[in-house]
Amino acid sequence: MVIALAALPPGEDVCDVVTREEIPRGHKMALAPIPAGGQVIRYGQTIGQASCNIAAGAHVHSHNLGMGAHSQDYAFAAGAHALPDADEARTFQGYHRADGSVGTRNYIGILTTVNCSGSVAKFIAEAAEKSGLLQAFPGIDGIVPITHGTGCGMSGENEGYDTLARTLKGYARHPNFGGILLIGLGCEVMQLSSLVEGRPIRADGALRYMTIQTEGGTRATIEKGLRELRGIAAQASQATRAPAPVSKIMVGMQCGGSDGYSGITANPALGAASDLLVRHGGTTILSETSEIYGAEHLLTRRAVTAEVGEKLVARVRWWEDYCARNGGEMDNNPSPGNKRGGLTTILEKSLGAVAKSGSAPLSEVYLFGEKIDRAGFVFMDSPGFDPCSVTGQIASGANLIAFTTGRGSVSGYMPTPGIKIATNSEMYARMREDMDVNCGDIVTEGVSIEDKGREIFELFIRVASGERTKSEELGFGGVEFVPWQIGAVM
Repeated sequence: MVIALAALPPGEDVCDVVTREEIPRGHKMALAPIPAGGQVIRYGQTIGQASCNIAAGAHVHSHNLGMGAHSQDYAFAAGAHALPDADEARTFQGYHRADGSVGTRNYIGILTTVNCSGSVAKFIAEAAEKSGLLQAFPGIDGIVPITHGTGCGMSGENEGYDTLARTLKGYARHPNFGGILLIGLGCEVMQLSSLVEGRPIRADGALRYMTIQTEGGTRATIEKGLRELRGIAAQASQATRAPAPVSKIMVGMQCGGSDGYSGITANPALGAASDLLVRHGGTTILSETSEIYGAEHLLTRRAVTAEVGEKLVARVRWWEDYCARNGGEMDNNPSPGNKRGGLTTILEKSLGAVAKSGSAPLSEVYLFGEKIDRAGFVFMDSPGFDPCSVTGQIASGANLIAFTTGRGSVSGYMPTPGIKIATNSEMYARMREDMDVNCGDIVTEGVSIEDKGREIFELFIRVASGERTKSEELGFGGVEFVPWQIGAVM
């Protein structure tokens, strides 16, 4: 089987096989006959079974390839090999926080406990901008209202509640925030007091809070919010960039709008960058549990212990049960856009997605939004829905996001800068105002995976030091905070 690097018309000679039909760019073509029920291999792994006889030269896609039965040998920890330390110590210019973490940006956040306080949070941010509040504090990157659609109409004692609480606490202590104003309504399930009382969230004390009902309504809350923001800004503006070891960089790795190139260009290049960061003592996070399905055995083999590998399998089993309970299927991917780009089954998509992880050992497995306390390559459980998955990674501590895309995803994730990495040169040329890196030249120019990984790694350091990404320049980040809602809405 081969991947078409350009659209192939019928009758084209490819590796001494004549195409029987049009093969779109990025799609698969059979080089030899495949019998019905036969295994189709890509990346050295099974990506599905032929649903009918497939002739040599035929287009291999969803019309003749399905999931089929599959199983994995998890071989826990059998292939975990530590990477060598980097040859040189590298630094970046970051914001040192009181808890020992280092920020790549210096925002002020207005964080909400519930949907009902979201508009007021935005009103306060708008009033601060109109008043020119930050003109006296030039060291602050901006004021970010973090609003969402949950926080009430939910149980106060289940995993959905715990997940939201972890997410909000993670944002409140995030090193890319120099200070936080936390706003609740007052009567919601996610009580402000449950987040702050007796458990200081920020070591620097740069967190203030209020409820709209206690303050006396919208206008009074806006007025007090502006006063509180001035105090927070005065403290946050004292932070300045200073040298920090690259080990303080934590990158959340994502892929969205994937295509047939993702697994052979951008994802393995990001994997090479991940390995470089891990060698320097840094941390990279792979997520989207539903999109490693069928490829998790490649990660369990690299787990540092059997226990870590078993934690990953436990999350996969949780997802199987979660889908069964909610009438979903683990093979509901790839999306229509993924399929147009050449991906056929979730196995194929997952194998390409796992390439983002490089070759480093799997150090630990975390719940959604759980604070990451171990360096190296780690996994954080999340849905495959990109904004939600990134929200969890940021809550867990990611101070950079690296996002590969073949179809051309556009988004940004305040307070964490997002680096967009194109899988193919055609899309990069068409959407270059949104893309930071082109990995299509791995195919078109013969650039090596290792060299492209080094290019991405160097961009990590520059962005962490203050270089703005395309999504930052475009102003993305206002709607991409999407907590994972688990459980009944009541």
